[in-house]
Amino acid sequence: MRLTAFTDYSLRVLIYLAAQPGRRATVGEIARRFELKENHLTKVVHFLGKQGLLANVRGKGGGLDLALPPERIVIGQVVRQTEGNALPAECFAADGGHCGIARLCRLRGVLHEAVQAFYRVLDGYTLADLVHNRDELAQVMQLLPAEARAGTPLVEDAP
Repeated sequence: MRLTAFTDYSLRVLIYLAAQPGRRATVGEIARRFELKENHLTKVVHFLGKQGLLANVRGKGGGLDLALPPERIVIGQVVRQTEGNALPAECFAADGGHCGIARLCRLRGVLHEAVQAFYRVLDGYTLADLVHNRDELAQVMQLLPAEARAGTPLVEDAP
């Protein structure tokens, strides 16, 4: 199953914010860090705010922060919210699609089982699990002050 760019950007925003708790970030800052267009990220941030995952504070000193502790943000739920209904094949469409063998085909059941397994794995992880290496993530994303980064090797391929 391939995730949409919207889901990818949503997960990046959440990871970015969780990498340095208590620090607000702006859409522009996150967009620059990940080399994304601000207007795309603005839509993502708005959606995540409506889902109760982000606290969006306007005005001077404003920015984005997680609305929930990372331990309460389940990755499977985020992916379900951002992806909508999983449609791995045409026969998953509400109208059943236009497949001539749909009533005899077993592929739909197999793909349904695969999608359920995909979400079962994602449901086993929270945002906290994805940022257990907070210091290395903050360093790679340049969230730490320069003094804290000096002399510390970058960790690029951390699991």
